[in-house]
Amino acid sequence: MRSWGRVLLGSVVLLAGCTTAGRSATPATPAADATTGCAARVDTGRLPDWADAGFSGDTRIAHVLGAKGDIVAVLFGHPLAVGRTEGPSNKILWVARPAATPSPDTGAPASLVITATLDGTATRATREVAGGPGPSIIDLPQAGCWHLDLRWSGRTDTMDLVYVPA
Repeated sequence: MRSWGRVLLGSVVLLAGCTTAGRSATPATPAADATTGCAARVDTGRLPDWADAGFSGDTRIAHVLGAKGDIVAVLFGHPLAVGRTEGPSNKILWVARPAATPSPDTGAPASLVITATLDGTATRATREVAGGPGPSIIDLPQAGCWHLDLRWSGRTDTMDLVYVPA
């Protein structure tokens, strides 16, 4: 009876480690080692409802949600790569969550301004998407985890994106 109890206990422990309760069917995958401080989490499931206009049915696509949840980067060129000479470009569709109230900052630029900082360095790059969130090609100068500060229409959010060597 003791050996039967061990088998049963071992089975329960094994099954508990395999359960997906409380997790999405398409979990976000870390794009970099957690020891780097990079929080880039690429989700390959469905886009948030507010960001899926123009996509049909149950479309699943690589994307990263901003830390505040106010913007999503839809990654058409996943994985993003530095010095890519073949394959898809680093195309990112930026979709902003509709604002609950109009921005009081009428002097804010309509463009999406991206200030990217390479994790663990002072290396910075600034990119701009004219007209605000929308389609873009965002190339960064070196592989690694990039922390992005995003500013548009008086709003802000942040996210991490990983660029790999081509």
